[in-house]
Amino acid sequence: MPTKNNKRMNQINKEIESILRGLVGRRVQEMKEGESTKDDLLGLLLDSNTRHVDEHGESQLGMTIEDVIEECKLFYFAGMETTSVLLTWTMIVLSMHPEWQDRAREEIMGLFGKDKPEYEGLNRLKTVTMILYEVLRLYPPAITFSRKTYKEMKIGGVTYPAGVMIELPVMFIHHDPDIWGSDVHEFNPERFANGVSKASKNPGAFLPFGWGPRICIGQNFALIETKMAISMIIQHFEFELAPSYTHVPHTVITMHPMHGAQIKLRVI
Repeated sequence: MPTKNNKRMNQINKEIESILRGLVGRRVQEMKEGESTKDDLLGLLLDSNTRHVDEHGESQLGMTIEDVIEECKLFYFAGMETTSVLLTWTMIVLSMHPEWQDRAREEIMGLFGKDKPEYEGLNRLKTVTMILYEVLRLYPPAITFSRKTYKEMKIGGVTYPAGVMIELPVMFIHHDPDIWGSDVHEFNPERFANGVSKASKNPGAFLPFGWGPRICIGQNFALIETKMAISMIIQHFEFELAPSYTHVPHTVITMHPMHGAQIKLRVI
């Protein structure tokens, strides 16, 4: 419908596609002129597509420019959205639980001091990892996942024919006391002290990025990105919720604080 909001969304989409079309076009031209594809997602995508077409000799088997543009939109928005939402909820929760903020700061300062965190050190952040897992349990970016049966299969004693859509209620699973215990609604990172598989009564109950062969391919990247960001914030700031903050989780594709995250920072 040609509403004001839809017209604005359409305008924004056209602007984004115009920018991406220019970027892709320049990169394709550079490749034709023999320049390096560059070691980034767009370069790898175009290089893979070119090799695929060359090997099969039929251009229709490759991706169109429109396909590449859509993939770039997915890289950018899906990659940024999940990380920013996780970082936002982490700062909110650590503001609510300053004792865990202090524990995270002690671990981070012990590993890095005030130096910029480096990759190997990020992988040794056990307390921070526990905190992020618990935030993802309480506030998963996607509250449901949809899957479609490709053949007749039996799930939980029920036989489903091929072509059935199954909705996985991630939020309900993450907040089920029969799976996580009586403290299911409390922020308790200690439940992940021995890893994800032992955090609950069901090793497959933790689903912030999906599960199985269709699990989000960017989950490790998102976690490393968030660890880097939260480490640098905690190194330099103490933070708490502003009086204006109202806790209302709200889903718009991903789960956001409905009225924003008003947080007070103090340099340390």
